[in-house]
Amino acid sequence: MRDGTLGIWVVRKEAEKLGRYLEVGLGGRLGGLDCGAETNRDAFASQYAASRQWVLVMTTGIAVRYLKEFVKDKSTDPGVVVIDEGCRFAVSLVGGHEGGANFLAYRVANLTGAVPVVTTATEALKPLVVGLGCRKGARVDQIDAAVRRALLQVSRVQTEIREIATIDLKGEERGIVEWCERAGLPLRVFPRTLIQARPWVTTASTWVQEKIGVVGVSEPCALLATFRGRLILPKTITDGVAVAIVEEAPGL
Repeated sequence: MRDGTLGIWVVRKEAEKLGRYLEVGLGGRLGGLDCGAETNRDAFASQYAASRQWVLVMTTGIAVRYLKEFVKDKSTDPGVVVIDEGCRFAVSLVGGHEGGANFLAYRVANLTGAVPVVTTATEALKPLVVGLGCRKGARVDQIDAAVRRALLQVSRVQTEIREIATIDLKGEERGIVEWCERAGLPLRVFPRTLIQARPWVTTASTWVQEKIGVVGVSEPCALLATFRGRLILPKTITDGVAVAIVEEAPGL
């Protein structure tokens, strides 16, 4: 019976450091290091039903083999995210919607610097990424008004947004976090060092540079969150909230 915990499972001893980091950062329970006489796969099988969600530190091929006997129904399957030991990709593999794996993939990605991989159709077809920056203490209603105004400027709607992107210094900004929760949108967080290395802005902000050491937040974050992104709304500021919108070009 599932007890509501988040399970984290590693296959190799070399992944212990990452597993411990995820255990602390996500508030989960780590397994796979000491399986006794059991194989790692059998030990996982005995623990699978205990957790509501799983983060598997392994290749997707191994994860598929471990899960093949247990995946039954999307309405009851736990959410499963797979992350490689190099922290390159955090893949929402099972239970993207009902199991919460899509949002879990973003949590894992924000913690490790990995790229979140979400392939559910409703998310994959949403073309917009909104980059956000704000003054400390910005309220939810200020965030909401700024985003709505920005969308109106490019004749787009909120249901077209795939994700929100911001800098790590704003990753726990209450107004941004609460707005994302209310909107049902994942928050992607980029480290300041990455933005410093990719200062993709139309106009540098001296004020932002002096305060946090980057020339901009909303534009580079939105662009970093896309593969084929095109800036359709440069940074616009409303009541202390900076918003930029990038549209992902279709693959084919």
